[in-house]
Amino acid sequence: MFNSMSYETLQVYWWIIVSLLGAILVFLMFVQGGQTLFSQIAKTDKERSLLVNSIGRKWDITFTTLVTFGGAAFASFPMFYATSFGGAYWVWAIILFSFIIQAVSYEYRSKAGNFLGKKTYDIFLLINGILAPVLIGAAVGTFFTGSEFSINHLNITDASNPVISRWENATHGLEAALNITNLSLGLAIFFLARILALLYFINNIDNEDIIKRSAKQLKYCSIAFLIFFLLFTGLILTKDGFAVNPENNTIFMEQYKYLHNLIEMPIVLVLFLVGVIAVLYGIYSGAFKSSPKGIWFAGSGTVLTVFSVFMLAGLNNTAFYPSTFDLQSSLTINNASSSQYTLTAMSWVSLLIPFVIVYIWYAWKSLNKNKVSEADIENDTMSY
Repeated sequence: MFNSMSYETLQVYWWIIVSLLGAILVFLMFVQGGQTLFSQIAKTDKERSLLVNSIGRKWDITFTTLVTFGGAAFASFPMFYATSFGGAYWVWAIILFSFIIQAVSYEYRSKAGNFLGKKTYDIFLLINGILAPVLIGAAVGTFFTGSEFSINHLNITDASNPVISRWENATHGLEAALNITNLSLGLAIFFLARILALLYFINNIDNEDIIKRSAKQLKYCSIAFLIFFLLFTGLILTKDGFAVNPENNTIFMEQYKYLHNLIEMPIVLVLFLVGVIAVLYGIYSGAFKSSPKGIWFAGSGTVLTVFSVFMLAGLNNTAFYPSTFDLQSSLTINNASSSQYTLTAMSWVSLLIPFVIVYIWYAWKSLNKNKVSEADIENDTMSY
């Protein structure tokens, strides 16, 4: 099957895989969103423990998905990995540091002999809850706004500094958060993560007070999310985009490029609209009906919407990682991918993905078989 695929088809296939992993990662950031809500939803120590243990049982899935996303990007599009992770290292270092203190917090928050105290670890969780979604969103935003880097394959012959891609500013990725388009996406993901967390609390916790507060807070977060999401959508659909000439692979600026992509790829347009509608319905059912099913509508809608955004950035002759320093250094799925042999070999391995998804679904269902209650926390020696 994969052996008969053309090189171009394999490149598209792996962009779809990487995009799907990125979309799932954004959904799973409800854990980060929940970490920013402890003080607003919980009024007692027991209620705080309920919130922590509700999302704490899923934190490692989010981190594993982040690592898998990075691994898939490295294997399928190594030039992108080398340029972004090697050049914009400050923003990625901060993201990874925030995940490290998150892991430490869940591990030691309730352990005997915890000399830092629970409040310190709760602050660490808050830091991860803010930095991770905002900075990851800003990093993805550069797919549409570009970054300052250059690529020269002849540098490989320089024995003293054989670096093909070079970052051309001193901030090494931190500048992404200062761009209004990138920041609007980062804040949209931040408030979306809070929305998903609130819907998850309604679904997963057996406490009427927490459910009522979650439904109320959901309305406020939804307003903020819609403001930043509509701002980001409006900015990218009306801006010039980084297009690729398929005849000679040169990069040029095209007016309304991403709007053209949305129109010229009707399947992506349908997925985007269905995703947005599903998210809005999930919010409505949680905020006004306190329905435990809201998380599934909003969660699936999040995956479809984010997946569509990745499609806009990389397909239809578009440079998915553009350079504002040197336009022709921009990366596309054609010039940034691994060899045909590597992509083919990895594609056979990718057939295991459905089995992994089934396993995750089974583990998730087992963990969520019963709602989290105060009795569960008191009787669980492994509680966070």
